[in-house]
Amino acid sequence: MRVLFVCLGNICRSPTAEGVLRHQLKLAGLEDQVEVASAGTGDWHVGKPPDSRTRRAALARGYDLSAQRAQQVSAQDFSRYDLILAMDTSNLGHLKALQPSAGTAELDLFLRRYEGELDEVPDPYYGGEEGFEQVLDLIELACSKLVVELKGRL
Repeated sequence: MRVLFVCLGNICRSPTAEGVLRHQLKLAGLEDQVEVASAGTGDWHVGKPPDSRTRRAALARGYDLSAQRAQQVSAQDFSRYDLILAMDTSNLGHLKALQPSAGTAELDLFLRRYEGELDEVPDPYYGGEEGFEQVLDLIELACSKLVVELKGRL
């Protein structure tokens, strides 16, 4: 099973989701059965590490994102991944526009699918530190539900 998280620049929300899901899969003993990655719809930060505020907030909760580097979504991703989860409706719209007709990946909004009350993970980039904590709260909850789904699909 392969999961790809997508946000705008791949430096805040999607790398956080990648790190949290990797950690939760390891705790569940599923890390060898699920491939997890993240990407952005834009190319502004390709090759760069996650935002320093993202890394700090994640590390404070035990998630080390230091090895991650931003990448941009490609047409091949729609065949490589089974599940592509967008952080907001704009990201989802970009993904739908980019998806080739032969793409087999299932596309969805991450929070709408796993959290239920909210559709979007807010972008903390232009806000304060509390925004990064809120993003982590939402992602941790949704990832715990995603792990349950993945267990059932393996």
